[in-house]
Amino acid sequence: MSERNPYEQLGVTENSSFEEIQAAKKRLDEQHGHDHAVLEEVEIAYDSIIMDRLRLRQEGKIKVPEKIRFPERNVEKTLKVPQIVNDKSAVWLQDLVDTPSQGDILWPSGIFLTLSAIAVFSQNTGASILPLLMALGFIANIYFLNRKEGRSGRAFLISFVTLFAGIALGTGLANLLLSQGGAIVLDDNQFASAVTFCLFWLVSCFLR
Repeated sequence: MSERNPYEQLGVTENSSFEEIQAAKKRLDEQHGHDHAVLEEVEIAYDSIIMDRLRLRQEGKIKVPEKIRFPERNVEKTLKVPQIVNDKSAVWLQDLVDTPSQGDILWPSGIFLTLSAIAVFSQNTGASILPLLMALGFIANIYFLNRKEGRSGRAFLISFVTLFAGIALGTGLANLLLSQGGAIVLDDNQFASAVTFCLFWLVSCFLR
């Protein structure tokens, strides 16, 4: 079998299409499935034909199908390029988003829900107690964030930003509802406090 040229070894001609060459190789693989020596010769003949076709393509004599051009390179690109993107995305998400356990959610939920309830239902003493409640929520948020990774500076900064974001968002929403003619049972400070405690809960549970 090794005395013939590659085309004769596969039982094809130089005018055979790529599909015919593949079919011939598959047929020989099935016929000599247990003869490793023959299978090796078939593989060498097939590779020789592929390289010959590529050479003819470079010389402009034939047109080679896209799937015949260095298929291993296409596979490498398909595997490596998405992998790099996915790795970067995974690292970014891992550094930013946390997957809390049930206990990590229950404690912040209980504390911030309690503070929010006191702020909402303390109609008479609301003005005097709200600053204290906000301070307690701020400290609790620092504690829950710092407990995850032990980075107190980062926990303080995130809690500080969340505090002012909650106040600004709550005040803005309250004013927007009033301007649209909506009825709000709470005053601006109580509404802003409730929104801030919601943000504290989200940050302490789901942010690293």
